[in-house]
Amino acid sequence: METVANVLVGLVAALHVYILVMEMFLWEKKPGRGLHGFDPEMARATAPMAANQGLYNGFLAAGLVWGLLAADPTGFRVQVFFLVCVVVAGVYGAVTANRRILFAQALPGALALAAVLVAR
Repeated sequence: METVANVLVGLVAALHVYILVMEMFLWEKKPGRGLHGFDPEMARATAPMAANQGLYNGFLAAGLVWGLLAADPTGFRVQVFFLVCVVVAGVYGAVTANRRILFAQALPGALALAAVLVAR
């Protein structure tokens, strides 16, 4: 079960690296605009906000990688902390921005968190 938990945590970290790239570097390009259906003008207007969000997603990814690399009990605690952050951010995003964030961010985070807790 520990291997499954580690793979899920790694996938959630990779998801947040992907989000970082989309929000910080590709927001005004076709892939970034397509993510939210923005026209070039709206993407340009919201780019600073998106870059800020991308940076936060990068911190989540870094924390999850730290949790995978650190020895227990630190690794376990760091994984739980950052996965809870992912779930809370996903639920908040679903309530305030777009319901699909619940499935794209909160659900993977919750599944990884459950696997980490079960593997313990």
